[in-house]
Order: sequence, then structure tokens, then C-alpha cells
Amino acid sequence: MSLRAALSILALSLLAGCVSGGAGDPLASRQGRAEAGRAYVQLGLGYLQQGLTEQAKAPLGKALALDDADADAHAALALVFQAEGEPALAEGHFRKALQARAGDTRIRNNYGSFLYAQGRFAEAGQMFRLASADTLYPERSRVYENLGLTALKLERRDQAHAYLLKALQLNQRQPKALLEMAELSYENRHYVAARDYYDRFSQLSDHDARSLLLGSRLARVFDERGTLAELGQQLQRLYPGTPEYQQYLSEQR
Repeated sequence: MSLRAALSILALSLLAGCVSGGAGDPLASRQGRAEAGRAYVQLGLGYLQQGLTEQAKAPLGKALALDDADADAHAALALVFQAEGEPALAEGHFRKALQARAGDTRIRNNYGSFLYAQGRFAEAGQMFRLASADTLYPERSRVYENLGLTALKLERRDQAHAYLLKALQLNQRQPKALLEMAELSYENRHYVAARDYYDRFSQLSDHDARSLLLGSRLARVFDERGTLAELGQQLQRLYPGTPEYQQYLSEQR
């Protein structure tokens, strides 16, 4: 456990020890209860970030005991249950979080990501569109990236292109958006643009089977035989049993 987490636990223990303290009780006032709730939520999120989902539940439950309509506590519990593979419980807490704070962009984006992971792409797209309306949201580029990925799942490629382009206008350093734009550009035979997106992606992210296959296709287009052979070797070494490697082999015939 980190020093910060230990200190947080100590502080909350001190708060809990004051619950029966009468007139001096810090939880007796609305402000005191709100501050304690925020501290419990932060502690729960700290556990969640470390992958300690079971430990995260206790402080989040205490936050809800102080205020059963605490949007941040419900949103954090939604993430906890999502991580534990409990989609019904996760969705219940996402809905309660939005009921308590309907216009919260971060909760909308996280709920959209949950719906996307559940394969509910139309609902996810609706939630991401609501989130994208917040022009001051600091991670708005991620929302548009999510919109682009959702549009791809719905086979709306022109719409996906527009969303991903907007995402990159807001933040040029988004590997997922760059790879998808490279793929879309390649499919549309815009090979120079595809190469540009692909090179920018390669500077920001490690490769997987899919990106290595796309790289090999671009190398073939530009007649870069050495690069083509190198990428093929990487596919064979790192991803020998994948459909991408089989596709690479079929394209060499």
C-alpha cells in the first residue's frame, strides 16, 4: 500500500472516530459530511486504480451511507463492478450517478464506454454524442475518438472518418484514432494519407498484429520490400497463430 493510501486511511479513521463526538462532530454539518464523502470516494478510486476492486467497495459504501445520491460514489462503484464483470450492477450505478447529476460529461463518457464494451453500440453512440456537446470538457478528443470507434462498429464509415478527424484536430496524439484513420485511408486508396497516419501512430504506440498487417500492406503499396519482410518476420515471431498473420501469408502468394 502506498504512503498516500495509508495516510488517507488514517485520516478517514480519525473522521470515523469522531462520529459520536456530539457537538464537535465534523460529520454533523452538511459541509463536513460532503468533505468526508469526497475523501471516501478518493480512497475508493485509489484502490480501483491499483486494481483492488474489493477494497474499493468499503469506502465507496461509506460515501453512500453519508449521501445515497452521491454521483461520484455511484460512478466509482459502476467502474468497480464493470471491472469485476458485473454488468447489471455496473449499469445500475451508472444510472443512479446520472440521475443524481444528469449533465456530468465524464460520467456520460464512462457510461458510453461501458455500453460499447457490452456491444450496445447505438446506445453508446447516443451517450457519447451527449458528452461531445460539452465544449469545455478537457478530454473531449477522447469522446470523439469513442464516437468514431462506435460508428465503425455500426458500419458508418463516413461518419467514423468525420469523428476521428475531429478527435485528431482536438488532440493529434491519439494512437487509436491515428490507426483507425490509417486503416480507413488505406481502404479508400488514399495511400499517402494512410502512410502519414500510420507513421504518426508508430511514434506513439507499440504494434499489435493488426497494425503490423496494415504496415505490411502499406510497404507493399510503396514497394518497400525490406520493410515488408521485416514486418512479416515480426508477425511470424509475435503473432504466429493470428488471422492477421494468415492474411499476411495469403497476400504474399
